[in-house]
Amino acid sequence: MSETIVVGVDGSAAGQDALRWAVDEGLRRGCAVEAVLAWHVDYGIVIGPMSATVAASLDRERVREAHQAVLDEAVAGAEGDVRPVLAEGDPRDVLAKASEHASLLVVGSRGAGPVREALLGSVSSFCVHHAACPVVVVRLPKPARDEARPVITPGPLL
Repeated sequence: MSETIVVGVDGSAAGQDALRWAVDEGLRRGCAVEAVLAWHVDYGIVIGPMSATVAASLDRERVREAHQAVLDEAVAGAEGDVRPVLAEGDPRDVLAKASEHASLLVVGSRGAGPVREALLGSVSSFCVHHAACPVVVVRLPKPARDEARPVITPGPLL
């Protein structure tokens, strides 16, 4: 079985950084990269009556096509053997399943913070704990501190 790197993409800056890292690693190793974008229609978030516009936006085929466009844009211009994979399902489950045939799983981290991560869950955290192969989490670089702006600290607290 040939070596494969699986990378989760979602159209975000973190996903693009993860894809770039995975492609570079794939070129170094001489192996294929599967760029996986997971999608699903979450009808559970719709409560009460909805307008025709909202209902039309939940059409499965339109949602799938929109995600395919995001995936196509994400992998456009990538070097090496990059294979786009559009998969229906929760990103955590899809990536954990894809890791079963991979030598490496690469995911981006948006740095949602502890509160959002606790409430919403974290794809990267889930993958680190449930993947069947090693996982690389690519973090966005922290913005450079603007040295021209003074740092204001509070005075003594009485």
